[in-house]
Amino acid sequence: MNKDDLRSLQRAGKAVRSILKKLKKFIRPGVSGLQINDFSVNYLEENFSGCNLSSKGYQGFPGSICVSFNDNIIHGIPSKRVIKEGDIIKVDVVVECRGWHADAAYSYIVGEVSREEKELVAVTQKALSAAAKEARAGNTTGDIGYAVQTLIESAGFSVMRRFCGHGLGRSMHQDPSIPNFGNPGEGTKLKEGMIIAVEPMAFIGSPEVEVAENGWDVYSKDGSQTAHFEHTLVVTRKNPLIIT
Repeated sequence: MNKDDLRSLQRAGKAVRSILKKLKKFIRPGVSGLQINDFSVNYLEENFSGCNLSSKGYQGFPGSICVSFNDNIIHGIPSKRVIKEGDIIKVDVVVECRGWHADAAYSYIVGEVSREEKELVAVTQKALSAAAKEARAGNTTGDIGYAVQTLIESAGFSVMRRFCGHGLGRSMHQDPSIPNFGNPGEGTKLKEGMIIAVEPMAFIGSPEVEVAENGWDVYSKDGSQTAHFEHTLVVTRKNPLIIT
């Protein structure tokens, strides 16, 4: 990856970051998943010329971003479902700029939720920071997974096991896989310059999931509340370069 490539990746990351930041004010009771999708599309078109939302049409996905409500942890298809007080909304955005993809997700608490739900979201976000600190050349995907698993499970929650983080760059998904569990020193060794998406996903209840009939929406099998955070990082010898 040369300097021009890095600039393109960083522009994609800036676009993702900007959308997720703007959604903090846009997401509120009465707003639908489709409106979140359309807001994101319009904001990107108006502010980041030449960038595109990578999820649009990806393997037949019908939305441009993922919008997941409550027990729907990832891959939510934007719909007419309206947000209500007490919801936790997960939004996952991937932007492509000059052939380079950046990917991030954020969990939005709408109004008042239980103390346990607040803690779930806070711990999952902390797990993202803990995971990022392990994204150094010479470490492994197991080091990242161990950091996520240890923090989330020590708080009494469970981690996603069926789906995981991933490599990306010229394509939206590529090797290596970045699980949210593991053992130090195990897995794929991280090399300087690797681009990875680290994405802690956690449940109040069981980590078992089921995929909806539409083939996309992933739900906690026991209906428990969920949280999801994600960053795109470039691995370096020291602290990673956070793209999103």
